[in-house]
Amino acid sequence: MQRAGSMMSHLGSCLQALPSALRRSLSSAQDVLRRTPLYDFHLAHGGKMVAFAGWNLPVQYRDSHVDSHLHTRRHCSLFDVSHMLQISVLAAEAVRLATALLENPEVKLAGLAARDSLRLEAGLCLYGNDIDEHTTPVEGSLSWTLGKRRRAAMDFPGASVIVPQLKGKVQRRRVGLMCEGAPVRAHNPILSMEGTVLGAVTSGCPSPCLKKNVAMGYVPYEYSQPGTLLLVEVRRKQQMAMVSKMPFVPTNYYILK
Repeated sequence: MQRAGSMMSHLGSCLQALPSALRRSLSSAQDVLRRTPLYDFHLAHGGKMVAFAGWNLPVQYRDSHVDSHLHTRRHCSLFDVSHMLQISVLAAEAVRLATALLENPEVKLAGLAARDSLRLEAGLCLYGNDIDEHTTPVEGSLSWTLGKRRRAAMDFPGASVIVPQLKGKVQRRRVGLMCEGAPVRAHNPILSMEGTVLGAVTSGCPSPCLKKNVAMGYVPYEYSQPGTLLLVEVRRKQQMAMVSKMPFVPTNYYILK
C-alpha cells in the first residue's frame, strides 16, 4: 500500500514527468503561440493551457491527469489534434462537433498529459524524444512500417542503409523498460549490470494502469532482448530495470473496416 501511495503521489505531479516539449512555460514573451479552433472551448472547460510545438494547447482539464488517463482507457476521451492538421471539419464547426461529442456521458476531454502517458503505455514514439531524423525504422523498432513490396523494391529514402539493417543487426535498438524505484525520465543513463553506460532513456513516467514505472530508451543490440536486466541512473542512484516487450499495456484500437 505504501508503494502504491508513493506511485500515485508521483502521478499527481505529472507535469514533471512530461517530455521537455510538453513542459515549456507560457511565460516567454517571445513565443507567438497559435491557437486551434477549440482554444476558447478549452478555456471554458477548465483547460490548463501550455505551449506545445508553437501552439497553445491544454495539458489537462478539471480532472487530474491520472483520472483522465484511466477514463480514456476504460471509456472514451476527446483530444484536440487540429494543430496537427488532422481536423476533417471546418473550423467554424469544430466547437459544435466537440460539444455534441461531449453529450455522450462516456466522452470526456483529455489533454497533453494523458496523451503522453497513454502513448508511452502503448509503446508509441514521440518525435524529437524517441525518434528523430537520425533514427532508422530498424533502430526505432518500427520495421513494421516497411511493407514487403517496398523492402524488395528499395524505393524509399534511406533504403540503402535500412534494408541491410533489416537483414542483419543494428548497433542500437529502442527498447521498453520496466523500472524499479523512482520514476525514470528522459536523459537518465542506462547501464549494464557492471555499471557501463549503454545508452539513455528517451521517455519515461509512472504508468497509471500498471502502477509501475515504464520507460523507453536505446541500448546496444545485444542488450535489447526482453528479460535482459539493466540499471538506470536516477539522481545519481542506480536502480534495477528490465527490458520489456511493448506495448506495456495491451492495445485495443478501434479499426475502421
